[in-house]
Amino acid sequence: MPATPAPVTVPGPAGPAGPQGETGNTGSTGSTGNTGNTGNTGSTGSTGATGSDGSKGDTGDQGNTGRTGKPGTGTTVIVVPPASSPGY
Repeated sequence: MPATPAPVTVPGPAGPAGPQGETGNTGSTGSTGNTGNTGNTGSTGSTGATGSDGSKGDTGDQGNTGRTGKPGTGTTVIVVPPASSPGY
């Protein structure tokens, strides 16, 4: 490939410089970039601990004592005093 020759500078006429040229047009806006990919879904959290057992309920009231039955017909009732009673 042959070497490119250096440009030759030629002086112009002597005198004041001319007026400045007009401002150039603004360039076009560049293209918008592509949207990124959606991230991965996070892992499922751990299962929570089991709750404590509830308190035990109060004991219910005791029922009334039943009445003593009547002796049957022709029955003799014998009352035995307790062994620790004095005087018997």
